[in-house]
Amino acid sequence: MKTQGSKGIPPRTPTRSDGAAYFGKPESRFRDRLFVIIFEADTRSGRWFDFALIAAILLSVAVVMLDSIASINSRHGAALRAFEWFFTLAFTVEYLARLACVKHPLRYARSFYGIVDLLAILPSYAAFFVPELHALFDLRLLRLLRIFRLLKLAAYVEEYSMLGSALLASKRKIVIFLSVVAIIVIVNGTLLYVIEGGPGSAFSSIPTSVYFAITAVTTVGFGDITPQTDLGRAITSISMLVGWSILAVPTGIISSEMTSQRFLARPNTRTCPDCLTTGLDETAKFCRNCGTKLPPFAQDVK
Repeated sequence: MKTQGSKGIPPRTPTRSDGAAYFGKPESRFRDRLFVIIFEADTRSGRWFDFALIAAILLSVAVVMLDSIASINSRHGAALRAFEWFFTLAFTVEYLARLACVKHPLRYARSFYGIVDLLAILPSYAAFFVPELHALFDLRLLRLLRIFRLLKLAAYVEEYSMLGSALLASKRKIVIFLSVVAIIVIVNGTLLYVIEGGPGSAFSSIPTSVYFAITAVTTVGFGDITPQTDLGRAITSISMLVGWSILAVPTGIISSEMTSQRFLARPNTRTCPDCLTTGLDETAKFCRNCGTKLPPFAQDVK
């Protein structure tokens, strides 16, 4: 039986869902080594690269947050700017390295994380090279785009992917749950409008009453609107108790799905050296896409 990729059966064309395979593996040895370090987290060098990158992202975001505190900025503004430029240059080198080590750099540049990488470094350069931006809008708004660096974390922490998969798997249940909550707050809001409404009442309309019902069900209670009748207070009390009980529902749904995700095969970045298909099983001896014989998995993690 012929495998996919053998004579007469061309290998499948990589798509965006194939991750690194979609960007293309370089042919030169140096770029290939760089590709392994940056895109293959199952290697030792790849794990160290991801660890250093996560630390840099967190530290750079901390610098942005400290820069927004007036007292700290007035005393240590120069040091914060120096740190910011250090991280900007580091992320610039990382971005250029990602473009250089893939066969199709434009594909990476147009991908989600390619755009996030660009947004992470663009504000500093825009502020430096185009000072006229002050005339368009407050430059601080542009600098706040540096917080997009946090989105880069999702690519390096396995639990982010697990949470995303759990949310997608339980989306129908969550939609049904939210629709039930919407029905509850609309009914409660309408009842409170009928009971509490009147001249001079804070429950001046059904939308306003629904707003109060939402604060009651979520047990927030801002205090800007309060029921005055005994029946209205009774309905509000019931809404609060219902709110406490329904808060556990989405938690249970998502927790159940996350538990199911843990029983699935552990995701990895084991990659076929020929066609670059990723996520190959640790026990696989041949690539499921092109049929190429794979090196032992022990070699992948050295």
